[in-house]
Amino acid sequence: MKNTSFIYGIRPVLEALDAGKTLDKVWIQEGQVAGQLKEILTKLHDRKIIWKQVPQEKLHSLTKGANHQGIVVALSAIDFAQVEDVVAEAFEKGMDPLILVLDGVTDVRNFGAIARTAACAGVHAIVVPETGSAAINSDAVKTSAGALLKIPVCRTKSLYHTIKNLKNSGLKIAGASEKGATSIYECDFDGPLAMVMGNEETGISPDTWKLCDLHFNIPMSPYGVGSLNVSVATGIALFEANRRKLGQNS
Repeated sequence: MKNTSFIYGIRPVLEALDAGKTLDKVWIQEGQVAGQLKEILTKLHDRKIIWKQVPQEKLHSLTKGANHQGIVVALSAIDFAQVEDVVAEAFEKGMDPLILVLDGVTDVRNFGAIARTAACAGVHAIVVPETGSAAINSDAVKTSAGALLKIPVCRTKSLYHTIKNLKNSGLKIAGASEKGATSIYECDFDGPLAMVMGNEETGISPDTWKLCDLHFNIPMSPYGVGSLNVSVATGIALFEANRRKLGQNS
């Protein structure tokens, strides 16, 4: 049975997996890993899909009390790409890859708005972690004005290793934070670039921050509220990077 972008129950989930549907999130009831759920877990393992054990109350809330049989999945509104393929294709076309990495951005509407801005700024792909990121559902697609159906989105089990691979591929890693030592208006964004934006409350995770080659801040008026919405900050950062890449004067 379906509930908006959710599918729940053993048989519907098995059918979704057999049909090759792209799953965004998978929740399994704590202690419920016997019987046909084992078959589902095997398929999830084969497709390298992460799942999470949660209390029964969580599944009840997702399905509004329907008979979920211990499992609920959220279908993704998009198919995912491999960031390595996107980077390689950009290089083959003689372009400097521009990759946007979102570390802990969990709000669906913010994610959609960021995707819309990224598409307008010419970002080649958006990278998100498999856990701790916004659901890519119909709300996200709607907020993105359809951009999520056009711009490649890449999910990774390890943001740390993905960023290291981007560095090894020749990309400069630029992290945004109010703690950044350099003003965005003084940063060197030339060449292949990966821009990292973090959670509004906690920012970029410490391990990811250490991987960044550049640490920049967005100067703000002392009379403001002290911080920017992450989608707004992302827009400022991407278009400032573009302005510098195009050699325009401020």
